[in-house]
Amino acid sequence: MSTLLAPFETRLRNLFGDFDAFNRALAGPSNGSENAAMTVWLPHVNLSETENAYLVAVDLPGMTRDEINVEVVQGDLWITGERRQESEESGKTFHRVECAYGTFRRMIRLGDAVDSARVDAEYKEGVLRITVPKVEAAKPHRIEIRCC
Repeated sequence: MSTLLAPFETRLRNLFGDFDAFNRALAGPSNGSENAAMTVWLPHVNLSETENAYLVAVDLPGMTRDEINVEVVQGDLWITGERRQESEESGKTFHRVECAYGTFRRMIRLGDAVDSARVDAEYKEGVLRITVPKVEAAKPHRIEIRCC
């Protein structure tokens, strides 16, 4: 059978041996060293829109508000920061390190129709909530249709 026609699971096993090896390859080293935990980390973001604003929710557990930066630059919402790893205690042997640490940067393109002077950000219980108001011209306006 051609390799391309083999089931996806079979191709992964041929490539990585088993799924645990595949997961380890995706997650990177997990020996508990500082370098192992400094992986690529992108916090999860929810973006929604109302008539008047864009609403952004970002999961940032374990961080303080001083470790987070929010900016609006030319219609782009930038959320940056760094989650630092807790200092390791001597005598501990880590068997699994799944929590990601390090710097992150998320950019959401909102366009030029936002009022960057009125952006509001609140951080509570590990969730950053940002409200980016729209400028008046960007809000929907009902157009009356004339009759003949």
